[in-house]
Amino acid sequence: MSDTLENRTRTTTSPAVVLPPRPSRLAQTVATAVVGLVLLVSVTTLDVEWAELRGLPAAVGEYGVLMFADPDWSRLPRALFEMWRSISMAWLGALLCVVVSIPLGMLAADGVGPAWLRLALRGVFAVIRAVPEVIIALVLLTVTGLTPFTGALALGIAGIGTQGKWTYETIETLRDGAADAVRAAGGGRTAVIRWALWPAALPALLSFALYRFEINIRMSAVLGIVGAGGIGSMLANYTNYRAWDTVGMLLIVVVVTTMVVDAVSGALRRRIMEGP
Repeated sequence: MSDTLENRTRTTTSPAVVLPPRPSRLAQTVATAVVGLVLLVSVTTLDVEWAELRGLPAAVGEYGVLMFADPDWSRLPRALFEMWRSISMAWLGALLCVVVSIPLGMLAADGVGPAWLRLALRGVFAVIRAVPEVIIALVLLTVTGLTPFTGALALGIAGIGTQGKWTYETIETLRDGAADAVRAAGGGRTAVIRWALWPAALPALLSFALYRFEINIRMSAVLGIVGAGGIGSMLANYTNYRAWDTVGMLLIVVVVTTMVVDAVSGALRRRIMEGP
């Protein structure tokens, strides 16, 4: 009897379970409504003949037959040479990007550069990322002319924004143990960068540099269309003349070369990040 009363007393005196408040979904609802509104306005304001989309598969098939049924391989040596020029532009652009962006990106990281310098560099990186490579190439064309150097310079400048952001984000994700040890030994800011931050961030930065080279390979073909040289210029010329058999051959060269470069670069990046 006493045990029953004791159990009842414990039951009646136990604190009530307080459930947490239900999370508000107002922000998600508003964001969904805004995205839907933007999509609706975009669809209704674009001057698009939606009825013509029904004939798109047939048109794609027709031009696919014109380009790939019997490609013109007689201009393959010239295509390979222009593809090599595009690869050279991509490589030079990647080197320029890495040489400039890594030191500046490290200075833009928290705990490395002063606050005013960090904010200024991050602002510059954001502005560069906002400008497409094609626009940069068109601006440079007025200074450097229609040369592959224009394409390499445009790729290098355009990559600084992204590579710099990758750099300071990589530095900020590193553990502070090595940096604290260097500071405890009396090392200054330069010693911390040289002996703590740089060795720890080097594998990731090399991987990002190779990935930037992969991006430049694809972008070099686009820059060639605006007159920067390389396989893109050759592709634009034969497209204007409606030489579809040659265009098909050029597209095959671009696709195969890009896939080979991506495979080799991807293997190198995995080797750098994961080891043998």
